[in-house]
Amino acid sequence: MPTTVPVIQTPSAGAPFERSTVELRDVGPNDVQIDIAFAGICHSDIHQAREEWGKAIFPMVPGHEIAGVVTQVGSDVTKHRVGDRVGIGCFVDSCRECENCLAGEQQFCTKGNVATYNGRQYSGEPTYGGYAKQIVADENYVLSIPEGISLDEAAPLLCAGITTYSPLKHWGAGPGKKVAVVGMGGLGHMAVKIAHALGAEVTVISQTLSKQEDGLKLGADHYYASSDPETFTTLRSSFDLIINTISADMDIDAYARTLRLNGTMVFVGLPENPQSFGAGSLIGGRRSLAGSNIGGIPETQEMLDFCAEHHIGAEIETISADDVDDAYERVVGSKVRYRFVIDTATI
Repeated sequence: MPTTVPVIQTPSAGAPFERSTVELRDVGPNDVQIDIAFAGICHSDIHQAREEWGKAIFPMVPGHEIAGVVTQVGSDVTKHRVGDRVGIGCFVDSCRECENCLAGEQQFCTKGNVATYNGRQYSGEPTYGGYAKQIVADENYVLSIPEGISLDEAAPLLCAGITTYSPLKHWGAGPGKKVAVVGMGGLGHMAVKIAHALGAEVTVISQTLSKQEDGLKLGADHYYASSDPETFTTLRSSFDLIINTISADMDIDAYARTLRLNGTMVFVGLPENPQSFGAGSLIGGRRSLAGSNIGGIPETQEMLDFCAEHHIGAEIETISADDVDDAYERVVGSKVRYRFVIDTATI
């Protein structure tokens, strides 16, 4: 019989969160059931709960930064056992047949992967995320969380961690490379930690210097304020790679000119408005603009293993289910250092 589990959900766009229940599907042969311990709050949760990214599915149970413990496994499951520490990120299925899926890049599934929440299974059933006591998912889309990372600090790695790890690895951040991180928030602080652990020289460019002490403590070598008119002159032709974590409008030309020859600026934040730039700022140094979107299952597991090896977790503030509405306002106002995590025992 399907299991009814407590959740917190928003019934309509922008509505306050309320306690409710959803029915989980039966645990199938390839499924695992997970008792969720912690669920991170990603800014994309807010965009979707407020229907800022187009029409959404309500009632909505957000959450794609999920950490917990396996409590039941299907008859054919081989990757996980009862008692294992596990996580779920931004998607819970993909077509498994397209070129990208076969290459382990399920985030770019050509059919479209199945989002952990505000999505639909290929059968048409809606998906519900991690602001819940339990979840059932296919074993192939469940990650192992190694010892060495606490579950609360691991939860945000399932989105913020892989969102920054993937481009840092793809564009070769490491010893001898100079990496700039634009923005010092939920994504930015993870980019700083990971780039530092990879051996790169790390510079933060944030709107102000208010988080400079934190940035340097987390691994940044340099810290600049984008509001300082001297910053972009000082940093001209400095970086091999820029990881842009912000979702606001920006002067792309100014940032592009801080790239060295063959440098790349990668967008991992998603601005609401179209952005513009002058081709000259790229042509002058054979520079590139690029984008990156989370990571596939193999790379996400690689990231978790890397973070465990280097003792990297998210900087978190743990909250109760009653505090989610207030937490959303604080995220929008950049008043969190650096990721809210819901203790699901309070649901």
